[in-house]
Amino acid sequence: MPIAASFALTRPRPRSIAAALSALLVLAAPACAQTTTTFGDDPGLAHLAEEVARLAEHAEGTVGVAAYHLETGRGITLNGDESFPMASTYKVPIAVQILTMVDNGELSLRDLVEVDQKDVYLTASAISDLIDDPGLQISVHNLLEMMLQISDNIATDLLMREAGGAAAVTERMAAVGTDGIRVDRPTWALIANWLGDADIAEDNQPAPDDYRRLLESERTDASIAALNDAFNADPRDTSTPAAMSSLLQKIWNREILSEESSALLIDIMYRCQTGEARLKGSLPPGTEVAHKTGTIGQTTNDVGIIDLPGGAGHVVTVVYIKESEVESVADREPVIAQIARAVHDYFVFNRG
Repeated sequence: MPIAASFALTRPRPRSIAAALSALLVLAAPACAQTTTTFGDDPGLAHLAEEVARLAEHAEGTVGVAAYHLETGRGITLNGDESFPMASTYKVPIAVQILTMVDNGELSLRDLVEVDQKDVYLTASAISDLIDDPGLQISVHNLLEMMLQISDNIATDLLMREAGGAAAVTERMAAVGTDGIRVDRPTWALIANWLGDADIAEDNQPAPDDYRRLLESERTDASIAALNDAFNADPRDTSTPAAMSSLLQKIWNREILSEESSALLIDIMYRCQTGEARLKGSLPPGTEVAHKTGTIGQTTNDVGIIDLPGGAGHVVTVVYIKESEVESVADREPVIAQIARAVHDYFVFNRG
């Protein structure tokens, strides 16, 4: 997985983290009970829920799904109230907080945000890849584009700071009725915690060279396993599938942002450049999907809204995978794609 799309941690032998950021560790996870629910007066939804649960078994981990047909209110969930690491899908709540501030006149999309040298660190970021010298300013609008289109981590951290910090984002989620979503850390701190620096202060970002040393330090298989176990148990920066689905519904229905801000956010998500093999992977050619991916460690996610053909409407589709025993991200992604196709086909052929 390219660095622009994900964070990663290697498994096969002790080696540099930075040298292998495109490989992900997968560890065995205990089997857990699958919990499915259906919404709406549609007896066929039980069959969809059964099929989604069957497909989810191929992830060899824990899978959370929420699918909700926007025009009819019918839907299903699988482990809908269980918390999952959001990874980069937490950039959608951050965008909502930023655009709320724009709607309230506290920010402008044209405001320029200064990029300090201390903000630039080794991560999935065009800023990190291209910028070495001080003196850069980027507009709020362009940072939103970078955060959501290419999942730029430095753009995310800059926007989180403009948003008032992680706590302000979580407070906003609670205020709009999606309190199953919590945002706790900037991206640099989330990655540092995942890599084993449990004591790092979220208000004291390491110098770029110190951060690089953390990324490049060698780890044994046993230590990496312990890091992943700790990350999987961490309640921070998590969402339930049901809560993320609710947030996407509210965005689409213009319930929490102005028409202009809602349209902008949805438009950027339609232009997401990551995760072609996930929600979009098995859909009919040309199907439009407004979505956001997330990848870290044993977690592989995609959340979004799928356009259905022939006036069949739109379906919010959230798929979270954690604790997967499947060795590579590329082999986990078909699970997301197959679930999305099952959801797509059901609502195309069962219009309610």
